Amino acid sequence: MAENRLTHPCEAIVMGGSTGSIEVLLSVLPQLPDPLSFALIIVLHRKNTADSTLANLLSLKTTIPLREVDDKDVVRPGTIYLAPADYHLLIEQDRTFSLDDSEKVNFSRPSIDVTFESAADVYGSSLVGILLSGANADGSAGLRAIKKAGGLLVVQQPETAQVGFMPQQAILNTAVDYILTVPQLIDFIKSLNLTH
Repeated sequence: MAENRLTHPCEAIVMGGSTGSIEVLLSVLPQLPDPLSFALIIVLHRKNTADSTLANLLSLKTTIPLREVDDKDVVRPGTIYLAPADYHLLIEQDRTFSLDDSEKVNFSRPSIDVTFESAADVYGSSLVGILLSGANADGSAGLRAIKKAGGLLVVQQPETAQVGFMPQQAILNTAVDYILTVPQLIDFIKSLNLTH
């Protein structure tokens, strides 16, 4: 592992991805300890259909409470949150979620950049941003915002991603702290958990 570490205990992880990232989550989620001492907020590019298939699929892989976000939900540690289809997911200063149906960003709604940037404003140096497999550059600007706020940046090793473009763009455009394989990513997230 690199020497970079959070200066404060992790309060939240924001994790974004696109093509190929669901497979990563299906490997990661079953390995995470329950309870988690932080909130895990997942933003995936997905079809604009409002069904709960993805949330149901992911929740089958973990004992940690997992839910698709509703507007004004309070962000709580020990919970995995999934951005709903066709809304940008933002985190407000009072640590509640808000959903926004404004224009797509990076051709995407939800946009990883939008969530990462709002989370950086709220959590600062207690935030970890993780970017997974995907085919566009969404997430790179959000990672820069997290870095500027003092948070920690992780990207999936592009060679191990189904589509390496998204993590590769982050590596090219941002000073990422860790470039990890999926097994290393699991160990990294476990290392952030303060409960036993």
